[in-house]
Amino acid sequence: MSAQPAPIVQAPTLRDPRLDFYRGLAMFIILVAHIPGNTWTLWIPARFGFSDATEIFVFCSGMASAIAFGRSFANRGWFLGTARVLFRCWQVYWAHIGTFLVIALLMAMIDNSALFEKSYIGSLNLWPFFNTPQSQLPALMTLTYVPNYFDVLPMYIGILLMMPIVVGLRNIHLSVAIAFVIAVWLLANFDMAQFPAEPWSQREWFFNPFGWQLIFFTGFAWMAGWIPAPPRHILLAGLSVIIILGTVPFAYFRFLREYESLRDIAGSIRFLTEKTDFGLFRYLHFLALAYLGWWVAGENGHRIMATGQSMAAKAWRVVLTLILKVGQQSLAVFVFSMVLARMLGFALDQTHKTAFDMFAANIIGFALIIGVAYLAGWFKSQPWRRKA
Repeated sequence: MSAQPAPIVQAPTLRDPRLDFYRGLAMFIILVAHIPGNTWTLWIPARFGFSDATEIFVFCSGMASAIAFGRSFANRGWFLGTARVLFRCWQVYWAHIGTFLVIALLMAMIDNSALFEKSYIGSLNLWPFFNTPQSQLPALMTLTYVPNYFDVLPMYIGILLMMPIVVGLRNIHLSVAIAFVIAVWLLANFDMAQFPAEPWSQREWFFNPFGWQLIFFTGFAWMAGWIPAPPRHILLAGLSVIIILGTVPFAYFRFLREYESLRDIAGSIRFLTEKTDFGLFRYLHFLALAYLGWWVAGENGHRIMATGQSMAAKAWRVVLTLILKVGQQSLAVFVFSMVLARMLGFALDQTHKTAFDMFAANIIGFALIIGVAYLAGWFKSQPWRRKA
């Protein structure tokens, strides 16, 4: 143990284009994944490996938190840094409650119209809430009732609440903080640390924050400078490719459907690929993807920032600008996309679900989340405070 508390390394305050780029991509993938009946989900990363866009979102959130909160902890001390974290938890909490109530309202309005055979309340398994609101409303507000579709933001709150603990332990010594993070992750994976998801059963939160904090604090530690970036080496890149390709036979549904032996192996390693508690193989798979993504982006993201004057370069700059904007406003986009996905699924139910219908639903969804990102950015800029 150090004689003096180790100082927190202050994270850079400038935006990192790599962070916004990959977080923006995750937002598009998350929208695709949440649209009910969307055939585009057959091509998202989750179909080909153990990790998916959720890992990207949580890892990038850890990086963003190092930038957003690291400065407060470094400059204003642990107490005020913790206060800022608690304020963020308060914001995310009400975003979660608002998202649930808006979606529940929309599903109820559709069902109350009696125009559709399908029960949209039932499609999200919200009947317990509507049948006994007197008991379920307090459970909703205390996060002891967390339906599966609404589990990401509670997980994020749980992880944020751990940040002051990890930062405080880091002030003692980095190894103490690392040991704490790993110990909590192990407790989650051995079902010794979890939160109840509903009062009437033993079901836990689908995303256990005690497990998922491992990847969050990996991103946090890297961006805060607690751990160094890995070296760019062809052997590490090759190992990452082998890991990624090696997981495909045990994750891709067509392989699993055709080969019983692969299904047996996938079943035997499910403890290591389990999503709720964030199994070890999910972590290793994501680290391999992250390494390649970091390699491809280049130093400070220069490889994704097109500088040429060709038509292709200009078109890419337009696409890149949109992705970066979505990544910069990830919370607003995520909350909106959860509502939007249900409505797009409802719209698809009124069609024949042709390839064109799927294309239209996804492209409209993309356009709308881009619009929300720009709108959120406009509000955050506080244009009413500018001089006329």
